[in-house]
Amino acid sequence: MDLEVLRKKQPAEVELGQAAALVAQIQKPDGEIPWFDGGKTDPWDHVESAMGLAIGGYPERAKMAYQWLAARQLEDGSWYAAYQDGRPLDQTRDTNVTAYIAVGAYHYYLVTGDEGFLAEMWEPVRRAMEFALSLQAPSGEIYWAMSPDLKVDPMALLTGSSSIYMSLKCAIAMGRVLGKGCENWFSAAFRLKKAVQNGYHLFNIAKSHYSMDWFYPVLSGALTGAAARKRFDQYWKKFVVEDMGVLCVSNRPWVTVAETCECVLALAASGNERIAGIIFNWMHDRRFEDGSYWCGFTYPDMVIWPEEKITWTNAVVLMAADALYHLTPASRLFHHGFWEESGLFA
Repeated sequence: MDLEVLRKKQPAEVELGQAAALVAQIQKPDGEIPWFDGGKTDPWDHVESAMGLAIGGYPERAKMAYQWLAARQLEDGSWYAAYQDGRPLDQTRDTNVTAYIAVGAYHYYLVTGDEGFLAEMWEPVRRAMEFALSLQAPSGEIYWAMSPDLKVDPMALLTGSSSIYMSLKCAIAMGRVLGKGCENWFSAAFRLKKAVQNGYHLFNIAKSHYSMDWFYPVLSGALTGAAARKRFDQYWKKFVVEDMGVLCVSNRPWVTVAETCECVLALAASGNERIAGIIFNWMHDRRFEDGSYWCGFTYPDMVIWPEEKITWTNAVVLMAADALYHLTPASRLFHHGFWEESGLFA
C-alpha cells in the first residue's frame, strides 16, 4: 500500500486509559520513570513518559518527574545518559538527552497553563540548552555527546540534532512566556535547522537505516511543506510495512510501536492527519491483555519483542492520540502550523 492509497482511508480511535495507567504504575515514588519495572532510566525517555502522564490525566505525577530530573542536573547543565534507581549507570553526557527537558517543560505548560511551573523549570532548561549549544559545530550540527572523561565526541547524529532543534524551539517559547532574553538561541537554531535541511553529509550515515533518521527532520519542524512531503515519499516503502507499522531499522523485520507513533506525530505535524490516523489505527491491537501497548513485534511470525511493558512506548501512543484527536491544549505542539502562528519560527 502506498501513500496515495492511504490518503483515501479513514483513521479510527483507540483506547488509551491503560497506556497512561502503566506509566503511572511504573513511576517511582520520587518521580523517576524507568523504562519498565526494574529497568534503567534515561532522561530523554523519562521526559517522554512525563509527557504521556500529563496527557493521560496525571499532571502531578508529570511534575514530580520533571522535579526529579532537575534535582539531578550536573554542574555543566547536562545529565548522565542513564540511571538505575537514581544512581548513574552511563556517565556519557548526551546533548539530545539533555536538551529534551525543554520540550517536556513547555508541553506541561501547554497542558496545564501553570506558569509557576514554567518559571521553576526555566533555570534547568536554560542550563541544559547552554550545554547542548556548547557542542554545536561551526556548520550548525550538534555533536552528540561528551564522554565520561569529558572529551567531546565530534560526531553528529541527524535524529539527535533534529530533536535538539525542537528542544530549542520550546526553550525559546518558554523564554517568551517568562520574559527571558535568549536572543543567541535564535541564531543557533537557525544554523542547526540549515544543517538538518541541507547538510546530511554532516551527520553519521551509519544511522541512516534507522527510521528516526527518516522522519525526525519532519517531526522537529526543520523540514516543512514540500520538503517534508518529499522526505516522506522518498523513504516510505523503505520503512513502512502495510497494515503493520514502521520498522525500527530498515534491515530487520521488527516493527516498533514507538517509531510508528512518532511517525504518526510527524505526519500529523506536517498536515497529513488522515494518513497519520490510518497508521495509528494499525496499533489498535498491539496490546497486552491489560490494554497497555507492546514495545514491538517481528513479522510475519508476530512474536512480541521485547516482552517488557515499556513506559515511553505507551507515552508516545498518548502523544500520537493527542495530535490526532486534540485531547489536550498541547495537541499541536509538534504541528508546523503552531510554530508558524507563534511568530517565532515562521
